[in-house]
Amino acid sequence: MATRQIPWTIVGLFLICLPAVINAKIYTKCELAKQLTANGISRTYQGHWVCLAIAVSGLDSAKTTTLPNQTASYGIFQINSKEWCRVGYKGGKCNMKCEDLVTDNITNAIKCSKIIQQQNGFNEWIMWQKKCKGKDLPDITNCGAIG
Repeated sequence: MATRQIPWTIVGLFLICLPAVINAKIYTKCELAKQLTANGISRTYQGHWVCLAIAVSGLDSAKTTTLPNQTASYGIFQINSKEWCRVGYKGGKCNMKCEDLVTDNITNAIKCSKIIQQQNGFNEWIMWQKKCKGKDLPDITNCGAIG
């Protein structure tokens, strides 16, 4: 009897995890630029945002990274749960659930990242310092009407 329960348990876990898989999206540079424009990011800074997303998540909206300090970073901009969001409920300086930062709709991730950038600048992201600061930024000039 126990052997019959195991497959149903696996099926149940698969079905629970399926929405997270379906909601994941790996953006292109141009798709991200379009979303940045739609969320009020000036074209002047879009190269920095695209570079940041490439550096921290590979443009993956569902990326989650568990860190040694018992926190995690979430979404396309790898927003950390220690200061900016909370797991399971709205909170942090962005007043958001961390889970809301790992969907294919990156509006919340952009809103929270704007708050982070306004308070601390791009230097908040170590990978931006290493991969983007003072470097050639991704070319998004051929992305069409991006604002």
